[in-house]
Amino acid sequence: MERNELLAERFEAERGQLRAVAYRMLGSLSEAEDAVQEAWFRLDRADTTEVRNLAAWLTTVVGRVCLDMLRTRTSRREDPLEPVVGHVPEPVISNPDGVDPEQEALLADSVGLALLVVLDTLAPAERLAFVLHDMFAVPFEDIAPIVDKSPAATRQLASRARRRVQGVEVPDGDLARQAEVVDAFLAAARGGEFDALVALLDPDVVLRVDTGVTSMLRGAALVANQALMFRQGALLSRRVLVNGLPGMVALPEHGPARSVMGLTIRDGRIVEIYILADPERLATLDLSKL
Repeated sequence: MERNELLAERFEAERGQLRAVAYRMLGSLSEAEDAVQEAWFRLDRADTTEVRNLAAWLTTVVGRVCLDMLRTRTSRREDPLEPVVGHVPEPVISNPDGVDPEQEALLADSVGLALLVVLDTLAPAERLAFVLHDMFAVPFEDIAPIVDKSPAATRQLASRARRRVQGVEVPDGDLARQAEVVDAFLAAARGGEFDALVALLDPDVVLRVDTGVTSMLRGAALVANQALMFRQGALLSRRVLVNGLPGMVALPEHGPARSVMGLTIRDGRIVEIYILADPERLATLDLSKL
């Protein structure tokens, strides 16, 4: 087998893992695909005769590519450590009757939207250290050259990131119970039942909405009122899995999707809601398997 064919075969075997790394680093499937493709270009140009562990080598290459992309992204913000108000990460949508193997690999370790929002508040080097070490068990000695720091300093980057991630809302583990809450929320929104909506919401529930312009609301009454304003969307909605958890997509029989809603449910109540309704971003989602 020629060198290029052998490299391509070995790269394809690692593609799922590399996409998973890039998605956690970037919070965007489209950007993750770009990062993985760039890793292939670098592999194709590199002399790998001395590489003993190609999987580990590719993981660090993807990490370096993602780090460069994050630095470019954050350099455009006035304050790179402040999250964009109402920011909704790019969700992974799947059929509730079964996630395909590629999506299972992508979503291993329950990378929910809440976690992606917090990861977006990290400095690029912190995010890299946390994702590679805590999520993919890459040794600090291998991460240190990517961020141009010592292993000890790299360990501190991951530690700072870990402290921020510890505040992420942890959803209920019972998916069937979560699905019941989503169905009840959908029924209440369709029926215009304000009190029923409030009963399903945590008093401090947070709603993030991206319609092309981002916004955020906090509090059960405000969020319930907002849900009633989107009653027409609720009539078109059906339950799906959003990043492996029960959510909704408003998808007419004919025409493009109008919105995707992800939820974090804890102790039987909704604590966070994420609505992506930006037509340009929705157009990039793969909904063909729904």
